[in-house]
Amino acid sequence: VVLALEYMHNLEVVYRDLKPENILLDERGYLKVADLGFAKIVPKRTYTMCGTPEYIAPEILMYKGYGNGVDWWALGVLVYEMLCGASPFYADEVTEIYNNIIDAKVRFPREPNFSRSARHLIKHLLEKDLTKRYGILHAGVADIRCHPWFSDLDWLSIFEGQIKAPFYPQINSKATKVDKSHIKKFKQIMLADNAGPVEMKLFADF
Repeated sequence: VVLALEYMHNLEVVYRDLKPENILLDERGYLKVADLGFAKIVPKRTYTMCGTPEYIAPEILMYKGYGNGVDWWALGVLVYEMLCGASPFYADEVTEIYNNIIDAKVRFPREPNFSRSARHLIKHLLEKDLTKRYGILHAGVADIRCHPWFSDLDWLSIFEGQIKAPFYPQINSKATKVDKSHIKKFKQIMLADNAGPVEMKLFADF
């Protein structure tokens, strides 16, 4: 996930919708970040309000303008949720979630126990002060990749796909086999021509 975000950010693309539902596994067990419906080329900053409530960064909610730092915030939420099974800002109502994101401090449950390095990483990803948030400081993504919590990872080997994944889906199993008879019912959709300059002006602020 970190490598995928780093790649998009190098292309000046802000993803804006990181969440477990958008992370898929290929046949080798490697992660693929999917659904770029909210992704946008952002050379500097943008102001569009979008994303999944529990993963939205505070600067989006406060309409201050934002860049790729919102993706690193979402990574912090993702790491927290994968370690304990719950969101750090969960509430029954969306407005309460937003209030928690803007005002609440990140609290760690007693069980499961978060390691010191995990707490440190999450706190620096879920940093409301943009001058202190990991991923957008002077060192960039190196603050994340070189963090002690990732100390046992060989980033280059992961990037090159040389490490055997701990789990990979059985694509040929009956549970995952696709019934092609259903696919044949759909007609091929012809793509429209690319939008011209006039049409693109309608989406200038998206």
